[in-house]
Amino acid sequence: MKKVELVAPAGDLEKLRFALHYGADAVYLGGEKFSLRQRAGNFTIDELRQARDITRERGAKLYVAVNVFARNNDIQEMPAYLKWLDELKVDGLIISDPGIFMCAREYAACLPITISTQANNCNWKTVQFWQNLGAGKICLGRELTLAEIKEIREKTTMELEVFVHGSMCVAYSGRCLLSSYFVQRDANQGDCAQACRWKYHLVEEIQPRDPLVIEEDSMGTYLLSSKDLCMIEHIPELIGAGVNSFKIEGRMRSLYYVSLVTRTYREAIEAYYKSPHSYQFEQSWLKELLKVSQRGYTKGFYFDSHPQNTQCYHEPEYLSSDQVVGVVKEAIGENKANIKVCNQIRREDSIEIFRKKSPVNKPLVGESSVNKTHIVKLWNSANEPVDILHPGVIGTIEVDGPLYPFDLIRKKG
Repeated sequence: MKKVELVAPAGDLEKLRFALHYGADAVYLGGEKFSLRQRAGNFTIDELRQARDITRERGAKLYVAVNVFARNNDIQEMPAYLKWLDELKVDGLIISDPGIFMCAREYAACLPITISTQANNCNWKTVQFWQNLGAGKICLGRELTLAEIKEIREKTTMELEVFVHGSMCVAYSGRCLLSSYFVQRDANQGDCAQACRWKYHLVEEIQPRDPLVIEEDSMGTYLLSSKDLCMIEHIPELIGAGVNSFKIEGRMRSLYYVSLVTRTYREAIEAYYKSPHSYQFEQSWLKELLKVSQRGYTKGFYFDSHPQNTQCYHEPEYLSSDQVVGVVKEAIGENKANIKVCNQIRREDSIEIFRKKSPVNKPLVGESSVNKTHIVKLWNSANEPVDILHPGVIGTIEVDGPLYPFDLIRKKG
């Protein structure tokens, strides 16, 4: 049984490394042009080369998003960029625009293509259309139910990818015009202002000063803002429907988000393949996912084409029970490490160490992936003992347990 592929977002090189460390089979990212996330930490030419080297070394795949809806000037610049990606031998392109698809077939003919969810892939005939043109994988529209995905699998042989976790957009397959209309930032060119997260009122024509309340809490009404997708409870159903690839949304999300979400889905996937017939969902997986920034969770449209619980009517502020205070950069002996400080750390803080269950070449027999510990000492960048480390510095920490590179140090938010 071929395992489902787990594809994680990589907003920059550090997130790419952490995504691979925490179990991603592949990462997707964008270059400085032609990607639908202009404000992510997108990759320069040199960084793309480094990304290619890192993924090869780890035996992982590298997918590059070229998924804008192209204008004429984009098409003029496209051939040189595609030729360069072809020479770099990335593992695939993510494309939504037919014009870019044609350019890719001409200038990067050897590169596999995944059709982006933005292409409105909502029926089996559309899947056959793209397959007949030479695409290798298709990311299905998030509007589809699980039953519809099963029917697509029965009628096609193309590899199917679906989003399993992350932000949802109110627009059809993510093709939104609100941002362009309100603040002249084109979401379909990668510059979304997330206008669907703003507060709105419904106003009747002859009573413009008397807005109608639709549904609100004490903070107002956010009728266009969706909860985040979370399908961690339904790994067997997704695999049983014939899905080949699980995709995590979030190129603009934090390092902690990428690490925690990737590791949690990896654990669930491995548990399923270890024993499909006796697989049981672990509540600890969902509890972990609640510790990372989110707007509340929904199962989207997978089980209901007209769901009632997808909207986030309160202020769409990201919720999280925990926060990362440090990232281990280099271990110094057993219990001491140099760390990048992300949020304030105090000597008296109760902390947890978040890690893989088995760091590379260092199996931790009997040790879990979340370990409560206490701070013994802190040092600042000048190697002076301190009681507080502030965000943005490199410091040193000693705890009463082992520390390894890629460990994340967290505390209650």
